[in-house]
Amino acid sequence: MTESFALTENDIYARMVATILDHRLPPGTKLGEDRLASAFGVSRTRIRPVLVRLANEQVVTLTPNRGATVAQPTEQESHEVFQVRRLIEPPLIACFMEQATPSDFDVLTQCIVQEEEARFRGDYHRAIRLAGNFHLHIANASQHQTMGRMLRELVSRTSLILMAYGVSHLRSTSRAGGCDCHEHRALLDAIRLRLADEASRLMHAHLVGLEAQLQFNQPDWGAPDLLSLFGAPDGNPSATDLV
Repeated sequence: MTESFALTENDIYARMVATILDHRLPPGTKLGEDRLASAFGVSRTRIRPVLVRLANEQVVTLTPNRGATVAQPTEQESHEVFQVRRLIEPPLIACFMEQATPSDFDVLTQCIVQEEEARFRGDYHRAIRLAGNFHLHIANASQHQTMGRMLRELVSRTSLILMAYGVSHLRSTSRAGGCDCHEHRALLDAIRLRLADEASRLMHAHLVGLEAQLQFNQPDWGAPDLLSLFGAPDGNPSATDLV
């Protein structure tokens, strides 16, 4: 195999994260090193560090003698994720509000607009990722490194949870795709007005409502083909596919 040195480990990591968060790799999908190496046009030695990195972020599960799979949170783990998010996101909003700029508000507004467009097109997987981007920007712009890092990991876990337990029944509701755009707009209004208590209350209620919709009896979606997801028709990754 001719190895593609144009792809760095960060490139491979970014593409895998994007694919998982876009819900094209469902929870429980087996991530064979050989198959991934073929798809990306690299050696297995360049795949392994990426899988370890994803495992450290709890996006992938590494099991001795069984390899890697996309993480599949249990019901208890799912509730724990939302419990921790309710603890850290209200104070993160307070940190964000202390230094938010007009450009930050523009970014949050764009997240909502893009999420609404995805909902309208029926692209519920993308809507979940875009909803997560709203929360992630608040975390990143809050400049609280510890809580921000925690939330970035939790948002990835939340996306997996929604894939496993939320998408199928959310499609027929006004909250299809996870978060409710109206709730995000109300939250953004409170942030713009620097209403810290109201923003905290809205965030808490928003997360409670999202968790309440989870259903833990979803069907098996089947395994996708890794070559189709990550490789160009000739089996090598296309430069246009890079994140």
